[in-house]
Amino acid sequence: MNDRYDAGYGGDQYELVGYDEYGQPVYQQVPTQQAPQETYDAYGRQGHGYDPYATGGQQQSPPSYGGYDTGRQPPASPYGPQGGQGSYDPYASGAPGAGDPGATRAPYDPYGRTGAAGQQPRAGGQPPRAAGQTAYIPQQAGPAHESAERRDGREDHGTEQFAFVEEPDGDSEDVIDWLKFTENRTERREEARRRARSRVVALVVVLALVAVGGVGYLWYTGKLPGLSSSGHTSGGTTPAAAQKRDVIVVHLHNTAKGGTATALLVDNTTTRRGTTVLLPNSLALTGDDGTTTTLAKSVQDDGSSGTRDQLDSVLGTDIEGTWRLDTPYLQNLVDLVGNIDVDTNTDVPDPDAKKKGSGPLVHKGQGQTLSGKMAVAYATYRAAGESQNAQLERFGQVMQGTLRKLSSDPQGATTTVQTLAQILDPSLTDKDLGTFLAKLADLAKGGDYGTAVLPVQSDGTLSAQTSDSVVKQILGGTAKSPEQGAAVRVSVQNATGVKDNTEKARVVLLNGGFTFLEGGTASAVRTTSQVLYSDPEDKENATEAAKTLGLPATAVTKGTVRSNADVSVVLGQDYRPSS
Repeated sequence: MNDRYDAGYGGDQYELVGYDEYGQPVYQQVPTQQAPQETYDAYGRQGHGYDPYATGGQQQSPPSYGGYDTGRQPPASPYGPQGGQGSYDPYASGAPGAGDPGATRAPYDPYGRTGAAGQQPRAGGQPPRAAGQTAYIPQQAGPAHESAERRDGREDHGTEQFAFVEEPDGDSEDVIDWLKFTENRTERREEARRRARSRVVALVVVLALVAVGGVGYLWYTGKLPGLSSSGHTSGGTTPAAAQKRDVIVVHLHNTAKGGTATALLVDNTTTRRGTTVLLPNSLALTGDDGTTTTLAKSVQDDGSSGTRDQLDSVLGTDIEGTWRLDTPYLQNLVDLVGNIDVDTNTDVPDPDAKKKGSGPLVHKGQGQTLSGKMAVAYATYRAAGESQNAQLERFGQVMQGTLRKLSSDPQGATTTVQTLAQILDPSLTDKDLGTFLAKLADLAKGGDYGTAVLPVQSDGTLSAQTSDSVVKQILGGTAKSPEQGAAVRVSVQNATGVKDNTEKARVVLLNGGFTFLEGGTASAVRTTSQVLYSDPEDKENATEAAKTLGLPATAVTKGTVRSNADVSVVLGQDYRPSS
């Protein structure tokens, strides 16, 4: 085992250390003073310790386990000395003299390019590498199943072309990665800033559009401060007479105590504003036959159709329909919408209280919640000594409170109207009334709704101021009250005890060219008749009226005349109607 062998090539000494798995002797080189011999480096690595592929330079032998070499490159043996002979091939694959220790072996080539002993020229005409050069062998090997012909056909570069190739430095790659990361982070920050600026610009644009739209809406609806006035809303630039309006008349009939209250419900579609116009019962109306009467008398005698035509004539409006609302239906309507809230101006006693002195049914105060029964009691209440306008205003409060609770959806409002099961005027169907009330309900909920009382003079006519403030601006009409002097207005009160005498006197006066005013029936019967005048200028007219009625001239006297008449007549038992 300690035998030494002198290869005879440069004086290198080798020491036998054992045998491999094929029975071949394994030698260990004994160092000498001559220059180190170059061994084949498959990957071009030098001086980096153990190389399983026998790369150039002094190799560090891997450990041996009982003479068995696990893959280290053995030193040159006597059977294959260095120089012109091949290196040791433990598997002897494809080499000449396999299994023969004395045979000459080709050097180990992982790509199978060397087929004969000694250094062979490379494919492609490249000269053999010189001593001391380290070749750079690419790290990518061909597939195991690739044929030798195909491997031999590859381009084989000379080692001198790769002698000075430098391996990449890991630190430089880290620097490049850090620069890329920094650049990406900077770009992300810039992109975030651009997005933030875009959002800010978009927000400013949206806010500007909202502000402009809000100001435009306020201007359009006439709510912009400093621009709103009566008649100057969204249709402020449109003349009042040219504005579009939908109008219906509603008559509240008190079925328990008698009497009526009338109002006009107005929907100005141009200005988008709703109004309840309350009409006093003393308003003078003129029928087609020239008869002058009051609103209350017309509602009682002429019904809805006749009264609607007379109102159109006096106010210059175009009323589309009549809604007769008896007090039981008003009670049901308030209950259906779920009670109403009203700022009541007085206490209202319970009409069904069995004894006097019990607490009021409706209390005075703001935001009072009224049920159907309470709403009817408040809408029809008129205290002693109060004018009829006071009761009208309470009726208007109830109507506006009801509209605020009514559905703004046409179908929902129509369903509510149908639930009341009213018998409506033929010109106003359930759908038409429901749709109309839904529009008013929407205006009432939005605060675009108001209530106004039509000012009427003591004689029932309309003044010029009245025509401008209500008739012209709200209704868009022109007042056409009976003009003074157009026809002598004669008020007749029946005190004969015979009901038919009133109608007979009316026919006679109308035929005589007078305007007849209903004065009602006196509570007591009179024996003699009276014909009264207050203005001396009307004395002649009073004398003519007495003659027309068949009364003596002695019946004409100066006295108190009704406010809306020129002459007042009280018929007594001495009146004898013409046949």
